[in-house]
Amino acid sequence: MLAVVVADGEPASEDAGVARRADLLVAADGGARWLAAQGLRPNLVVGDLDSLDRREIERLQESGARVVPQPAEKDASDTELAVEAAITAGADRIVLVGAFGGSRVDHELANLMLLVEPGFSQVDLRLQRSSTLVRGISGNRSLVIEAEVGETVTLLPLGSDAIGVSTRGLRYALDQETLLMGRSRGLSNVVIGQPASVSIRAGSLLVIEIGKSMEGES
Repeated sequence: MLAVVVADGEPASEDAGVARRADLLVAADGGARWLAAQGLRPNLVVGDLDSLDRREIERLQESGARVVPQPAEKDASDTELAVEAAITAGADRIVLVGAFGGSRVDHELANLMLLVEPGFSQVDLRLQRSSTLVRGISGNRSLVIEAEVGETVTLLPLGSDAIGVSTRGLRYALDQETLLMGRSRGLSNVVIGQPASVSIRAGSLLVIEIGKSMEGES
């Protein structure tokens, strides 16, 4: 089951397309407002509801959305709780939109870290904004790269050095190499053949795939 979780960041207009294909739409608090602007109704709204006023909450409930309020003082972000709710509902594929943008860089970083949360490793979790796709890979695993030939792929260690990184189908090949945390060696690789893939022996990597429409932006 495909779930789309909408965080209260700045989704791209193109992200409405994936939201319309979802089997389950989950709004993390104010993400419900963006969905409403797209003419979409969430199945579920999760969060402390500090970004929605009372009338907005009432309209959501009247439309059939299930609203699950959370305490203001909690140990997880609204977005993390929304992802957990999607998994509990049976989702095995989750696309998170609205993970970027706004004034809270700390929230953006926390959203990226969800990609390597061990508790979410059983699902295909990805962050999407327009033609940019971000996934995570940890431990002794491999990942198929979905970018097309000529598109950009960046590999960035997260948390610590990424050990035993190997790639296939990329211009700058890696063969059981170490990508050092804090260094930019894995930036801006290019797909030259398919199937393309990346594997890792230990540590964690963010795998960022950038469609041609986004390349060259800074």
